[in-house]
Amino acid sequence: MSFKEVRPAQDSLERYGIKNADAKWNLSPSDLEKITLEKGLGELADSGALAIDTGKFKGRSPQDRFIVKDEITQDAVWWGNINIPFEPNHYSSLKGKVGEYLSGKEIYVRDVYACADDRYRLKIRVITELPWSNIFANNMFLRPSEEELKDFEPDWVVLNAPGFEADPAVDHTRQGNFAILNFSDQMAVVGGTGYTGEIKKGIFSALNFILPHQKNVLSMHCSANVGQDGDTALFFGLSGTGKTTLSADPQRKLIGDDEHGWTADDVIFNFEGGCYAKVIDLSEEKEPDIFRAVKPGALLENIVFKNGSKEVDYHDSSLTENTRVSYPIEHIDNIQVPSNGKNPKNVFFLTCDAYGVLPPISKLTPGQAAFHFISGYTAKVAGTEEGITEPQVAFSACFGAPFMPLHPTRYADMLSEKMQSSNVNVWLVNTGWSGGAYGVGNRMKLKYTRAMITAALEGKLDDVEYRTHEVFGLAMPTTCPNVPEEILFPRNTWEDKDKYDQTANNLAKKFLANFEKFADYASEEIMAGAPKVSEKVG
Repeated sequence: MSFKEVRPAQDSLERYGIKNADAKWNLSPSDLEKITLEKGLGELADSGALAIDTGKFKGRSPQDRFIVKDEITQDAVWWGNINIPFEPNHYSSLKGKVGEYLSGKEIYVRDVYACADDRYRLKIRVITELPWSNIFANNMFLRPSEEELKDFEPDWVVLNAPGFEADPAVDHTRQGNFAILNFSDQMAVVGGTGYTGEIKKGIFSALNFILPHQKNVLSMHCSANVGQDGDTALFFGLSGTGKTTLSADPQRKLIGDDEHGWTADDVIFNFEGGCYAKVIDLSEEKEPDIFRAVKPGALLENIVFKNGSKEVDYHDSSLTENTRVSYPIEHIDNIQVPSNGKNPKNVFFLTCDAYGVLPPISKLTPGQAAFHFISGYTAKVAGTEEGITEPQVAFSACFGAPFMPLHPTRYADMLSEKMQSSNVNVWLVNTGWSGGAYGVGNRMKLKYTRAMITAALEGKLDDVEYRTHEVFGLAMPTTCPNVPEEILFPRNTWEDKDKYDQTANNLAKKFLANFEKFADYASEEIMAGAPKVSEKVG
């Protein structure tokens, strides 16, 4: 099989500890697809997309993500059970083993970059053991021109070796899989897991350190789109809350679906060159843009075909709830080119409330916005992480704690400053449950969530009457176009009103308990945005 390769002038892999490898450089996605099929590592769906299985790991493994603790990171990183320290000598030994493992193998090298604003461009070399992992890198990062590839010299390198497993007793990992960032070495080393999300989230985590700490750019776990009048909207939220779905709006141009920067001169720019969407229960009716993006060049992960066919059964979660597709952003028709916009007018915090307590949409004061951003309340949706089989209540600071190396208040302070200087509207949107908690109530209908966001974007909630939530103090609109009034007030959707009051009170206590570790850093305005527990409720 002959391929067209584009190699940079300096193409040696020995500097990464890889010797005598049969390296394929910057192959086209179609060439990588052919190799994948020839090796029996994937199948073509009837849509023309390549379908693969990521193996044992169908989601990220946050407890196995480490950051090397050295002179650059020791006083800057917020160390703990999210940012777990790793000794430099242990890293060097483990990286050497990964290099030895990849040596002599047929491997795949791709040169890409992150950040659509050229002032902050990060050049990345992704070295993968598997051909389809290289397709993922092509889909998700920004793609240099052939001319740019000739003199490409990376700022960061990703080593991706799913077939290599660490020995925890010797390598000082928790188990066989690992993802390690080293800011001195400027490398991300991933082993023991084929889940492709570890590649993109490794670079995202690196940018979440580099941009705020060294470049005065706020990095954000959010999607973004822009309206016909040039108004930019941001959608914060963890996986499963609707960032990708809600930002893919046919009436607005997509900037990006997951990771963005906000510069000092008020430019919003996408980090990525593609989208990584969940496809569980995907349908053309509910999510037409994403459904149509599943075509040749797209990479489907962990899906199941309907019996006797190559048609994807998007409702089949027998392998995982976290079925995914990656595709170049150009697979979406309505995109912003280049992938940036100016100051946003509306910011949406998306939360999947498994308790069914929070209103479907509410308007936040600056203090409430900071409180809820630092809290990052949601439910971990089934399949997003290993071991999560049904929604679980979680607080994830900045709506992305697993990817945030700095202290959450660093990001919150930058966001609050930008929100106030830009005079943006901030909304809390519950895409979770209504009429009861998980198992009793029902998931909020997507058409209602879309209608509420559209109303906010079009200014149709600016002059309506608002009611205040009894416990959380949130301003809830009394009317919203194309949304039944009864669902705007969550207490009204519960049959047992006393049970609602008790559940709301219990959730408020969880918010306050979670926030205790941030209280010393919070202003009076932020603390005033916290919920108020009622002692009258039993």
